[in-house]
Amino acid sequence: MFNFVEWFHQAKPVIQMGTIVLGLLSFSTALVQCLQLLKPKSDFSELSKRIRSWWLMATLFFLSLIVHPDASIVLFAITSFLALKEYFTLIHTRIEDHRVLFWAFLSIPIQFWLVKIHWWAVFVIFIPVYMFLFIPIRLVMTGKTAGIVESIAKIQWGLMAFVFCISHIAYMLNLPTIPAIPGGGKALVLYLVFLTEINDVAQYIWGKLFGRTAIAPSVSPKKTLAGFIGGVLTTVILAVLLRFLSGFDLTLAIASGFLISLSGFIGDLVVSAIKRDMGVKDSGALIPGHGGMLDRIDSLTYSAPLFFHFVGYMFYPAPH
Repeated sequence: MFNFVEWFHQAKPVIQMGTIVLGLLSFSTALVQCLQLLKPKSDFSELSKRIRSWWLMATLFFLSLIVHPDASIVLFAITSFLALKEYFTLIHTRIEDHRVLFWAFLSIPIQFWLVKIHWWAVFVIFIPVYMFLFIPIRLVMTGKTAGIVESIAKIQWGLMAFVFCISHIAYMLNLPTIPAIPGGGKALVLYLVFLTEINDVAQYIWGKLFGRTAIAPSVSPKKTLAGFIGGVLTTVILAVLLRFLSGFDLTLAIASGFLISLSGFIGDLVVSAIKRDMGVKDSGALIPGHGGMLDRIDSLTYSAPLFFHFVGYMFYPAPH
């Protein structure tokens, strides 16, 4: 029998965070409309596309969290699939590699099934150990050795970054409620995803306003020192203000803000370097105003596993 009180208690962090995001998106939408009225000759179409995409992404994300944990697992599995697909589309692969890519994609449902059944012992080694050893064997079986080292590296890195690392977000949903983390895994996922995404937005805004010195001009000329510092400070402040989600004390909230902002910046930078190597600006056109799925989750490839194990080390004895 459906217990509304129990459901509301479990969904409370999602409702609270959803209200905050709703307010931010509503304010952003109204702001763009005002700018269009005040400056009719200026083009705000790209900004409008970004905000409309944020509405859709936020709606799907929060609905998956409210409906059922399995819905969130499926959403993150689809995210991994789309990101890996974009990655394999960008990189140069040999004809022989195409037979092996099937096994790479097959690892996605297996990895997220391990999340669903809470099998931590296998979850944490399936891709880093079993797929790490299997991919080279399968490539050797094609009989073509020219370029095999490059193929091994490309396929294995894609699996680690866009399947293994992203699956940590889904596994975080399994973390139980404890006195130190009253919201449990669901609240921690909200905390991680919101801070990672707001860090990207804050770096962009601060960089636009005050950016002069590029941090890595040969990789991403628009990433500036002012944007980086502004993003870190904004993320740390929000990490403290959103402690109702994490349950962290002041010191841990500050530490998590630094961890998420710094690792998110590095993840963004690494994927930017890959795209520059491939000669593209965006990984795709799946999300209007944002590019592809890789462009949206690049920061999470670093922040998700690091934050997960930070929380695990501080609060949850292994196995999680």
